[in-house]
Amino acid sequence: QVQLVESGGGLVQAGESLRLSCAASGRTFNNYAMGWFRQAPGKEREFVARITWSAGLTYYADSVRGRFTISRDSAKNTVYLQMNSLKPEDTAVYYCATTPAYRGGTNARNYDYWGQGTQVTVST
Repeated sequence: QVQLVESGGGLVQAGESLRLSCAASGRTFNNYAMGWFRQAPGKEREFVARITWSAGLTYYADSVRGRFTISRDSAKNTVYLQMNSLKPEDTAVYYCATTPAYRGGTNARNYDYWGQGTQVTVST
C-alpha cells in the first residue's frame, strides 16, 4: 500500500525559508512522478511543482518558479520542496502526491495517492 508522509511545515516570516519532505513507501517509484500541491482556506488545491523519479525532470507553477526547488533522494524514497523567499500568499496546507510519469502535469485529478498534508504559514 502506497503511503506518503509530509513533514517540515511551520510558521515563518516573509522572506524566510522552509524545506518540506515527503517520505514515500509501498511501491517502486521509478516510473512515477511526485508532485507538490497546496490548498489555502477557501481556495482550490493548486499545483506547485513536480519531479519524475527516474530522470529528475522538474516543472513549476509560475507563482513559485525561481523561489521553490523540488528534488528527490531515490535512496531514501523522499522528495523535498525547498521554499525560499516565502510570501504570505504561500500560506497553505502543502500536499505531496504521486502519479504515473506518463500522465503528465499539473492536474490534481491525475494523482492517485496523497499524503495528509503539512501546514505552512507565512506571516508579514
